[in-house]
Amino acid sequence: MEPKFTGGCLCGSVRYECSVEPITMGNCHCRDCQRVTGSGYASGMLVPRSAVTITGDVKYYEVTGDSGSIVGRGFCPNCGSRLFSKPPNPDLMGIMAGSLDDPSYFQPTMDIYTDSAQPWDYMNPDLPKFGKMPVI
Repeated sequence: MEPKFTGGCLCGSVRYECSVEPITMGNCHCRDCQRVTGSGYASGMLVPRSAVTITGDVKYYEVTGDSGSIVGRGFCPNCGSRLFSKPPNPDLMGIMAGSLDDPSYFQPTMDIYTDSAQPWDYMNPDLPKFGKMPVI
């Protein structure tokens, strides 16, 4: 099956391909995403975990999210590129938009955790805004 999209880390040690369209795409403005990106938000896509093939070693750092559940953030242990997230639902995973081979594939449909957005962070006024995580 032809992948819908592919990507990887900066050094090329980790590669992935996904065989289905994302469930959703969005920008997360929570404080954890701000800290992990060093920016105002993280852009990512939510996909079924079973649709993703990963080659290379990925290291995960786990934190307790705003929901109270454990959330993992996956990165390349060689170059440090953030690639994935493990949400509380084990059937899903997040893929960071900046890691796509073709970043123009990413088309956000929402802004989430906007209650934590910084005043200098410009958000597209055409996207729906959610103060916390919406039910997907």
